[in-house]
Amino acid sequence: MIEHQVIDCRTVSKMSITNTPTSNDACLSIVHSLMCHRQGGESETFAKRAIESLVKKLKEKKDELDSLITAITTNGAHPSKCVTIQRTLDGRLQVAGRKGFPHVIYATLWRWPDLHKNELKHVKYCQFAFDLKADNVCVNPYHYERVVSPGIDLSGLTLSSTLMVKDEYEFENQPSHSGADGHHQTIQHQPSRPGGPQELFSSSALLPPPEGSSSASTSAFSSLAAGASTPDYWCSIAYFEMDVQVGETFKVPASCPTVTVDGYVDPSGGDRFCLGQLCNVHRTEAIERARLHIGKGVQLECKGEGDVWVRCLSDHAVFVQSYYLDREAGRAPGDAVHKIYPSAYIKVFDLRQCHRQMQQQAATSQAAAAAQAAAVTGNIPGPGSVGGIAPAISMSAAAGIGVDDLRRLCILRMSFVKGWGPDYPRQSIKETPCWIEIHLHRALQLLDEVLHTMPIADPQPLD
Repeated sequence: MIEHQVIDCRTVSKMSITNTPTSNDACLSIVHSLMCHRQGGESETFAKRAIESLVKKLKEKKDELDSLITAITTNGAHPSKCVTIQRTLDGRLQVAGRKGFPHVIYATLWRWPDLHKNELKHVKYCQFAFDLKADNVCVNPYHYERVVSPGIDLSGLTLSSTLMVKDEYEFENQPSHSGADGHHQTIQHQPSRPGGPQELFSSSALLPPPEGSSSASTSAFSSLAAGASTPDYWCSIAYFEMDVQVGETFKVPASCPTVTVDGYVDPSGGDRFCLGQLCNVHRTEAIERARLHIGKGVQLECKGEGDVWVRCLSDHAVFVQSYYLDREAGRAPGDAVHKIYPSAYIKVFDLRQCHRQMQQQAATSQAAAAAQAAAVTGNIPGPGSVGGIAPAISMSAAAGIGVDDLRRLCILRMSFVKGWGPDYPRQSIKETPCWIEIHLHRALQLLDEVLHTMPIADPQPLD
């Protein structure tokens, strides 16, 4: 029997990244590494029993065990040999009191969580495929392809499971019907037309600078851009499940202007943040299901002085909170959620616009604070001015802009698969199962310069 021990998820994740096991390692280490790559179609208990059983059978066939480890830990990126177990009399394998075809069991564990038994076809170079009726059966998931035949047997599907899939995911892809004045209305962004992505709006045309300060604003940005050194990292990305951060913050070097955030487990350096490798002891079944659909995720690209574009690589839409897109759509900052469809490529952040908003909000806050103080003492200048507490209250909102209000301008938030707002049952991004928060370091650097020249109110909590 394989000895059962408790291993910290962070240790397992680190091992799977930096020290992929080999057939010479202990069964326990191999099992835990392979467990980190399961797709969630089966319960954790069943998956562990199935993987333990397979590793134990392969322990004396080291070349095949190494082939299995290579196939699973690289997501099939490298060629691998057949991985075989002995065929049983009825062709089925029993795991944890359940029987199933062995090649289907392991393909479900590591590739297709919703796989049906009649959907697999072996690749040409597989010598021990299940259909060949040999004494040994190949269970290498990457020696099979998924096909859906017209005569597929649907007897194994139940009404409840079909409805669960429909309710869980089809609703997310329906057009939104909120009214034009609905708070957090979902604004949809479809893929660009053929011929390459285009910036649909000109921020310089749509966002005029404050009256009488266009040249001052432009020159201020130019001097800051020229005088400040480029940050070592252009952004940092934190991953959340509901309201809990999972794993450490991922920093993207300035040398990697393009970074991919996906649902896989095999990072290839500083340009990929793989969410599949992250463990969370509080993860629910609903979160696990949503994570299965992250897939290829999104690609973030930093252009020019610090503008950011997003490409949706996933088969499901992603939902973005972007003050830049809010302004381009004629909405107040933070007033909308933007649904970016698969294959869409869209600009989500403009550094110059962000810098201008920083200056506007900081100047507004500073002026309102001064006016509020004057109103309390009854010293508002100008004809018809009145003193007292009423004018002060009317100015309190503008005067209350704090550092965290400005920091929001430098942050993007993005949820996978699930949206939020009136179109969805979730009112906040913190109620979505898996989402990321992206801090843009160049913008934060400019904000620091603005705050040094224009001190504002005390920070307010960042919700």
